[in-house]
Amino acid sequence: MLTAVGVGIGVAMLLLAASVPGALDARTARGDAREPRGGPELSAGPGTLLVAGVENEFRGAPVRGRIVRPEGPRAPAPPGVAALPRAGEAVVSPALRAVLESSDGALFAPRLGGARVVGTIGDGGLAGPGELAYYLGSDTLTDDRARRVDGFGTRVPSEGFGPVLMLLVVIIFVVLLLPIAVFLGAAVRFGGERRDRRMAAFRLVGADRRMTRRIAAGEAAAAALLGVAVGGVLFALGRQLVPLVTLWDLSVFAADIRPGLAPALVVTLAVPTLAVVVSMVAQRGVVVEPLGVVRRAAGTRRRLWWRLVLPLLGLALLYPLSGDVRDRGGDVRYQVAAGATLLLVGAVTLLPWLVDLVVRRMRGGAVAWQLAVRRLQVDSTTSARLVNGVAVAVAGTIGLQMLFAGVQDEYRDGTGADPGRAQAYVQVATDGGAAALARLAAAPGVAEASGTLRGAASQAGAPDEIVDVHIGDCAALAELAYVDGCRDGDVFLSDAAVARGDTLVFGSAGRRWTVPGDARRARIREDPSGWTRRGVLATPAALDAGRLGTLTAEVYVRTDPGYPDAIEHVRNAAASVSPLAYVGTLSATQEARRFTNIRRGLYAGAVVTLLLVGASLLVGVLEHLRERRRLLAMLVAVGTRRGTLAWSVVWQTVVPVVLGLALATGFGLALGVVLLRMVSVPVSVSWEVVGLSVGLAAAVMAAVTLLSLPPLWRLMRPDGLRTE
Repeated sequence: MLTAVGVGIGVAMLLLAASVPGALDARTARGDAREPRGGPELSAGPGTLLVAGVENEFRGAPVRGRIVRPEGPRAPAPPGVAALPRAGEAVVSPALRAVLESSDGALFAPRLGGARVVGTIGDGGLAGPGELAYYLGSDTLTDDRARRVDGFGTRVPSEGFGPVLMLLVVIIFVVLLLPIAVFLGAAVRFGGERRDRRMAAFRLVGADRRMTRRIAAGEAAAAALLGVAVGGVLFALGRQLVPLVTLWDLSVFAADIRPGLAPALVVTLAVPTLAVVVSMVAQRGVVVEPLGVVRRAAGTRRRLWWRLVLPLLGLALLYPLSGDVRDRGGDVRYQVAAGATLLLVGAVTLLPWLVDLVVRRMRGGAVAWQLAVRRLQVDSTTSARLVNGVAVAVAGTIGLQMLFAGVQDEYRDGTGADPGRAQAYVQVATDGGAAALARLAAAPGVAEASGTLRGAASQAGAPDEIVDVHIGDCAALAELAYVDGCRDGDVFLSDAAVARGDTLVFGSAGRRWTVPGDARRARIREDPSGWTRRGVLATPAALDAGRLGTLTAEVYVRTDPGYPDAIEHVRNAAASVSPLAYVGTLSATQEARRFTNIRRGLYAGAVVTLLLVGASLLVGVLEHLRERRRLLAMLVAVGTRRGTLAWSVVWQTVVPVVLGLALATGFGLALGVVLLRMVSVPVSVSWEVVGLSVGLAAAVMAAVTLLSLPPLWRLMRPDGLRTE
């Protein structure tokens, strides 16, 4: 049963991994299905719809908003929406409805403009169950600020994977899947000592060695098949819990977690085959005779040479790719995957040798320490086998993080923004510029708001010559240009195409304004968002913005760092001016979306793998203790303190863990160096990442050890001496 549970955990994880491509394809398909279909040549009709997108965030989570206005009775509804919302109504996703009904609802509700929620978006209209999304009805939306569509469903071209990103994806799969394979190899060997003793009984009644090996292989295959069934049940139950979890803005529906037929068959056939192979290999180190079992003669030392073959083969596969993998033709994914796998497996083969080498020379110490050391000297393989999965995971994580750190600058660009001057940028179309600025400045948590009103004008006699006119007080104009000695009534020119005395025409109304003769030239500067705003800079006394119609307010906001929800109040204030307002946070750098998504996938997979490692280790420790039940009970019966035995079990875990983490660190650094050379990036080590990876692994081992202590106390009871 322990083998079935251990194998079941591994099988469930393999099925989950096999479901990832299908889940991503399903998310992409739903995203394409809700994309508006239409073009600028489309005219209004009974079957058209105006759609305007609103993209913002709520406490770091992205929010997908769409404002819709049907132009006829047959206007199409997006997927997942039964009926289009009318003006003053909204249809929201289940996750957003939960936010609105929670204590945070009052903080988000102003962005819906007081609209009444009349429906819920179905699964077909959402990327995932945790997505925050809404459709807001409007009767004032115009085609100059929206897109006219006659349906939904169009393929959005996606950004392709470059060689470096593909390398990252390949290594991620190796790092996340290899610990599962290592644990499966350990799980199929649970109960090996008892099985060998049973084989001795078979030898006593006439079985030969080949027959006992076949019987052992049959037992392993039967346990593995039961484990496959258990894994299927765990997978079926676990996929129902997947929609409840959102990791780094990623969430999927239970129906998306579905492996393809071919991967499912491979897992179903490969796991029992692996069990038989491992069982047969394990039998080579055991001599089963009719009167007992002999395991490796005393004093035999493990050989080192063959344990170095696998990592050296891995390096031999990876080293020829040094230089720059981006310039190489052909597909090198399989070579990279094979090389990384062999290199990481080297940690598995070397760990038992290292543990044996270290503990062989240990002498003396407290009773608990001596019991632990002697047990490791007699059989270090079992303890090392429990740590193998952790060692592989740590080594792979260190190498992968080194690669991420080395190439992240290629996918991170400077925005030119200066977060020291402003933390948010608001752009909103408005007819009342002063009122819009006042609302933003009065928002809770706003320390200062400075902005201008921008209008587009053409030069008289040259309608194709468009000039931006920025209207604001001197402080606001100083964010766009060097306006020394500015006073209300002044005009500055930061565009060489505009001269004193030129006549500018605003909008369709044809409002004319002549550039004053005393306008001064001003040297342009980057605004807090990193843009240069060329054109005419006018103070309110020089140009009355109220007579120019709809203008665009561009406001730079400084927030109070002691007010955690300041940016959310800024978004609410902007939405009160117009639901189409854009609010962006300013940062000095921005990262490519593909790279960000891959890193999010890594973090999500690392969390799942960490949980798997913890669960598998706990099962392995319980099996290890169960094998020693009679010995533990005997030691207690002859007077050994229970605390001494507990500490001996702890030390038996600590010694292999320390050695395994040290070995994993070395292999991880080696993998990282090779990967960085493959992409021609200078080798650098982030010791913080190394320390974090090792610390997390140590924390998992500590948690497993603590959880194993209650079963240990039960195994030390006198009834453990019973035998048949």
